[in-house]
Amino acid sequence: MTTAADSTTGLVQTAADTTTSLVQSVDWLAIAPPLTVAAVALVVLVADLFVPKERKPLLGYGAVAGLVAALALLLPLRDGDRSTFCLTTGSHACSYTADHFTLVIQLLVLGGALLTALLSIGDTRKLPAGEFWFLLLSSAAGAALLPAARDLATLVVALEVASLPAFALVGIKRGDRRSSEAALKFFLSSVVATAVMLLGVSFVYAATGTLHLTEIAGRLDDVPGQLATLAEAGVALTLVGFAFKTAAAPFHFWVPDTYVGAPLPIAAYLSVVGKAVGFSGLILVTVVAFPSYADVWGPALAVLAALTMTVGNVAALRQSATRARSAVRLLAWSSVAQAGYLLVPIAAAAYAGDRQIGSTVAYALMYAVVNLGAFAVAALVARTSPGNRLADYRNLYATRPLAALTLGFFLLCLAGLPPGIIGLFAKVTVFSSAVDAGLGWLAVVMAVNVVIALYYYLQWTAALFRGPAEDEARDAAEDAEDRTAQDSTGRRPAAPHRAPAPLTAAIVITAVAGLALSGAPQAVLRFAGVNLF
Repeated sequence: MTTAADSTTGLVQTAADTTTSLVQSVDWLAIAPPLTVAAVALVVLVADLFVPKERKPLLGYGAVAGLVAALALLLPLRDGDRSTFCLTTGSHACSYTADHFTLVIQLLVLGGALLTALLSIGDTRKLPAGEFWFLLLSSAAGAALLPAARDLATLVVALEVASLPAFALVGIKRGDRRSSEAALKFFLSSVVATAVMLLGVSFVYAATGTLHLTEIAGRLDDVPGQLATLAEAGVALTLVGFAFKTAAAPFHFWVPDTYVGAPLPIAAYLSVVGKAVGFSGLILVTVVAFPSYADVWGPALAVLAALTMTVGNVAALRQSATRARSAVRLLAWSSVAQAGYLLVPIAAAAYAGDRQIGSTVAYALMYAVVNLGAFAVAALVARTSPGNRLADYRNLYATRPLAALTLGFFLLCLAGLPPGIIGLFAKVTVFSSAVDAGLGWLAVVMAVNVVIALYYYLQWTAALFRGPAEDEARDAAEDAEDRTAQDSTGRRPAAPHRAPAPLTAAIVITAVAGLALSGAPQAVLRFAGVNLF
């Protein structure tokens, strides 16, 4: 006979079991890379209070060490089969997954942040060092978290953690009107896009009753009729938000002014890491969460890809060589065009399956290396030519032969010409993904745009080895005569300008990586035909 005491004991035991089942175990190794970057960001911010002004550069080296440590923590995760923060009540959905897609994007993001840090060490003398490094590391932590997010709440939080510090980094130059205007334009545009995306996320949640991407994919197949329109609107609005983050036309208008107004290392960061964040989120919501609406987002992304690459290339053609900061502006429009190429395999995934996503990842890895390298050389030239005009690169080979050769190699990679073999192969994989998906018209548009891009890439490359124009040669001769006259007075001529060691290291790393990938392109292109999820 069961007594009241026995019943009470049974209820207590059942409640204890239920409580235990709701406790989630945390895989600390899986979340170690973004967690390490976030921890180092806090350490740098606190250390800034105690480090004297003359020793502020140590904060930069501490940030570099933290990013190197985060990259090293990717090695134990290379098997790509770890998940954490999982539901324990009848479902196996998880909020954080360290699969192969996550690890590749985290490698790209953390590597891009590391190179940005190297570019920044010599350029933070006039900037608040503690705030700069804290903001950069915070943004990198959010960017590293995003590809691992497997629910919409985590995805949105990671996206904003990556974006909000970037607004401040763009406008961190005190007293610079151009920087402030760029930050304001970037902020207002991003806030509107985020609001639209959040509205879409709320619609998707209302229609499906869940935030986990894999569960959304299953429930969108069986949405009640009265909620079908709500679900479609949610999918469309969510895509609009991510289209802004990827700088896809017509949501690209913030890019040129933001890149020109931002410190040069931050422009490099936005062009690679910022773009990787947007494309990671776009891939997750389309391929993982919304596969049943592929007939909606597939054609939309195909049109966006064609429009984006065309707008970017045509605008790059119009850049004047004598306009201030025209070199950075050309790289900005080039990044818009490259975003169009990156969109092609995602659009193709709607027709030929998610294996096409590997082509986007392969292209993104190539683009990250060579674009960061191009910005690194631009930072080197800006040290002697603050205007950073395309005309300032004329005959760069005469004064800095290694820098000219390196920049020429990077530009040829972006153009897809030998010896930039990795750029050529990456473009071929993207082109093939469009053909395999039956998007012949998009492949034709891409081919035309590649030819258009050849003009400005080759024009810039040729200028690196071309002597000055007649008027410029006369001015240079007069300057040489003035220097000779000054030397005859007994004064010693100025010593040649030496680049800081971190900046030189960034150029060397990107050049070696680009050459290695061109020599063995399969190291990157093997992702093109692999299912990363």
